[in-house]
Amino acid sequence: MTKNRVFICTLLALSSGFFGGYVGGQITLMLHSQKCQNQPWGMKELCNAWVSPGAIWQGSTTGIWTGTILGAFAGGLVIRSDRH
Repeated sequence: MTKNRVFICTLLALSSGFFGGYVGGQITLMLHSQKCQNQPWGMKELCNAWVSPGAIWQGSTTGIWTGTILGAFAGGLVIRSDRH
């Protein structure tokens, strides 16, 4: 029974981390892309191409860490509530 609990907690933490990474990357990309909105058309495309990789990396890294920690905490609460 203990292995199932560890598996559930791990699965919840990892899936939450990956979801957090995706959402964090998208949010950070949107925020960084707003800096390029006041540029003329050609410069806007170059600005977006320059900003996108760093924004996605920064946001997804933060999202993975935050999502994994929160997912592990939630998984611990779910597993703990099973033991009465």
